[in-house]
Amino acid sequence: MDSLKKKEKIIHTITTTSSNESIIDIGTEQNCINPSCFFCTMKEPDSMIRRAGLQSCFKEMPFRDSQALALVLSGLWNIAMTQPDDPEFPSLGVFHCMASLIQKGIDNRSWLLKDQNIYIPYYAAHIIGSYTMNKVKFAEKAVQSGVIPPLMDLLRGKISWVEQRVAVRALGHLASFEKTFDAVAMYEEDVVKSAMQLASNCLEVVYSKFVGVRDAKERLKYHSDLLTRGVGGLDTENRKAEEWACQLQRWSLNLLNCFACKERSLNLICRQDFLRDLCEMWGGLVMNHVSPSGVGLIRILCYSKHGRKSIAESKEVVRSLCNLSRSSDDWQYIGIDCLLLLLKDQDTRFKVIEVSALFLVDLVELRSLGNRSNVGDAIARVLLFYYRQSMLKLKNSEVQKVMQEIWDLKVERRKREKTMTEEMVEERRVLAGLIKQQGNHMFWLGNIEEASVKYTEALDLCPLRLRKERVALYSDRAQCRLQLGNPDAAISDLTRALCLSTPANSHSKSLWRRSQAFDIKRLAKESLMDCVMYLNGCIKTETAKGVKIPYHAARMISKQMEATWLFANLKSKTSSNQSSRVQELDGDSENYDKQKHDEMMRIMIEKKGFISRLSTIGNEGVEREMERARSKKAVVARSMEGRWGSGLLRAEGEIL
Repeated sequence: MDSLKKKEKIIHTITTTSSNESIIDIGTEQNCINPSCFFCTMKEPDSMIRRAGLQSCFKEMPFRDSQALALVLSGLWNIAMTQPDDPEFPSLGVFHCMASLIQKGIDNRSWLLKDQNIYIPYYAAHIIGSYTMNKVKFAEKAVQSGVIPPLMDLLRGKISWVEQRVAVRALGHLASFEKTFDAVAMYEEDVVKSAMQLASNCLEVVYSKFVGVRDAKERLKYHSDLLTRGVGGLDTENRKAEEWACQLQRWSLNLLNCFACKERSLNLICRQDFLRDLCEMWGGLVMNHVSPSGVGLIRILCYSKHGRKSIAESKEVVRSLCNLSRSSDDWQYIGIDCLLLLLKDQDTRFKVIEVSALFLVDLVELRSLGNRSNVGDAIARVLLFYYRQSMLKLKNSEVQKVMQEIWDLKVERRKREKTMTEEMVEERRVLAGLIKQQGNHMFWLGNIEEASVKYTEALDLCPLRLRKERVALYSDRAQCRLQLGNPDAAISDLTRALCLSTPANSHSKSLWRRSQAFDIKRLAKESLMDCVMYLNGCIKTETAKGVKIPYHAARMISKQMEATWLFANLKSKTSSNQSSRVQELDGDSENYDKQKHDEMMRIMIEKKGFISRLSTIGNEGVEREMERARSKKAVVARSMEGRWGSGLLRAEGEIL
């Protein structure tokens, strides 16, 4: 009964507001005389008559030529979205009806372009995807009703990217169930190739066909209407198109995951060019917290022999995993998992160890990461597996030094310090503190190299169990290394400091310093993630009424959001090829860029888990602080710039 009331409410809302909607511009008759009218049938109080009427509607709908057809599908779409587990419509033939309507739109171009029929294939595929999202019995019913062939036509791009988005979503749902996977796998090569092409090229398609089209009149009207439902201008359309582009890429990867999990079509998925593309697929700021995107598929591939072999052969993929493992990204643990899987396989171990060991050495003291415990010990065990044999096979002296360092830290030094009494530990803590003070004094005198040496002495003396003290020492030595123009060594020290912090990745000053070091290395995504985490720490230390976004953090975030924007590379390419057109950007596009930055910043703040803190100051407070950060005098920025330019900002109180 509740389900019926919800449906009636949706239908009532659609029929009473349709005349005001820009999507479907048709006048509904007040006195309907059609015996097969869907809306009238939905209002039938007798359930038996109502079900019979709906079944008849679904049978006749593909053969009708009615202006109200798009309005009917809009109603069905609303119902399917809000009640995807309701069995009524699936049991009455909705899948066969939707499949027939999609096929009609593909086969009959003149019908598709008539009235409002252009909306129908999109709604029909969306309805199929919604009803097959959770229930395997609905998925089986859909397959039996013949939905896969028309969905495949949409996936191949027979209409547009908008329909491809909902088609790949529906096929992904069908492929995720064991009982319906084989039906999708009948088109395996076609499905996999199409999904790979979509994942690699969808951003370029959406940008060239929509976001990059500055003149609203040149955009397909039905695309604009579906994106915004007639509400909002270009800014709203662009933001929604960006979200849909992320979803199109993510759902394409989900479909590929279904095959990769079963080790199907790995010869296609593991192509080197596609693996390199996967490293760049991170979902943008909008979707990163929702899905691991490209690296999620890489991890699945790492569970297979063929996948590990292909990944180990790609230096770009291995280095991308290494960078992820040393970041504060939500998916840091996936990067670590992939590297450990590659190192455990004797066929790939020595192909990746000379690169991965240089990164993983910084993580060996990481206690926990999310719900995973003893992460550092697990890394050390894998790296030191067959330690003696590995040392003989390794030819790189730097890697040999790293392996020896891990052995000394996790084995030899632990043994020595087990016998230390509390008095001995306290004595060393005091001595290390005194040496640290000497290092601080030398730093402020400008003797950066001498300060770095002092911090190293203090680290060698400080017992392993004094994690808090060692956090400060690593972080301060890293600042010296930043000042000396060695961002790689700084990142190594700062990663160690963040691994020692409790919880992991929570030491604010180390996050800020590593964000600067990543910026110097042109690792924009990693820099952005660290800067957002640093901002989190700043907000937590402020009172609710006095929350201020530090200028240097807002400046860095703005810079990195521009660099990591989903369409950043495409915009640059367009700028170089069509510079004359780009110079004609109007106020709307500039306003979109500003709103894009502000909205992305809020998304990142929500993603990192401190939206409750910001809610105390409200949206106006956030906007006020953003505006303050943007408008602050340039002299403040110059005063914080170090000798290495904007990438090496010396914020107040850099030395602990």
